[in-house]
Amino acid sequence: MDNNKHVTYISYLKVDELLELQQPLSDGPEHDELLFITIHQVYELWFKQILHEVAALQVSLEQGKTHRSMALLGRIRTIIKTCVSQLDILETMTPLQFNSFRERLTSASGFQSAQFRELEAVLGRRDQAGATADGKSGMGMAEHLIEGSPARQRVENAMGRKSLWDSALHFFNSRKPIPALLLTRDVTLAWEPHEELQEVLIDLHRNDPEVSMIGEALIDFDEGLQEWRYRHVKMVERTIGRKMGSGGSSGAGYLASTLFNPVFPDLWAIRSRF
Repeated sequence: MDNNKHVTYISYLKVDELLELQQPLSDGPEHDELLFITIHQVYELWFKQILHEVAALQVSLEQGKTHRSMALLGRIRTIIKTCVSQLDILETMTPLQFNSFRERLTSASGFQSAQFRELEAVLGRRDQAGATADGKSGMGMAEHLIEGSPARQRVENAMGRKSLWDSALHFFNSRKPIPALLLTRDVTLAWEPHEELQEVLIDLHRNDPEVSMIGEALIDFDEGLQEWRYRHVKMVERTIGRKMGSGGSSGAGYLASTLFNPVFPDLWAIRSRF
């Protein structure tokens, strides 16, 4: 018997189950809490999709597939643009409206998103949230996640394997040799900009149009992520000002510490050398 004959839109997408997942905690409940829950649940779905796309992108780059990689980078950049635009919706909520249910969040906070932490690890983060982050603030990569939990394990696993940049290095090396030590480096350590690599990248950008396209698409990805971070900071400032964030974070202050830390610093460094 072909079970596919009985598949419907509702059953395939698990719509009934999906619509049961938005459960406000406030009395009433407060009108705006549903929007808050919905936006953040959608973010988690987009994070899941970005992780899915980046995993495919790493394989594609390591196989030297330019066009496939460009298609994946284009999709990721479009998803990030969608994530940025969702903040426009969230900003329709005033501080008074947010405060009408904020106390119900207790210790819950966006910095506890395991998927975003995993994405940061996939993109190369190996330490604290930003250059000025307090090592005792609870902002470490996985320390706020339950030890031994699947979520914590995913973050720790991501910190122990090649980052997206490491995969990009293999792509660049397939077009022109880069310093061999960079291909065998300890991927559990954060990446440090490398001048000799930058010389190779400059030459590739000047003489290999496909590498130039990949490099610019990676910059698009990086810039989009920075844009999302900046908009997130301003949304938090607009909503709670400089108050302490929920979950023990410093709120806008913590988020601001994550700004202007590019994922691909070497690609930014060569801009001034063309």
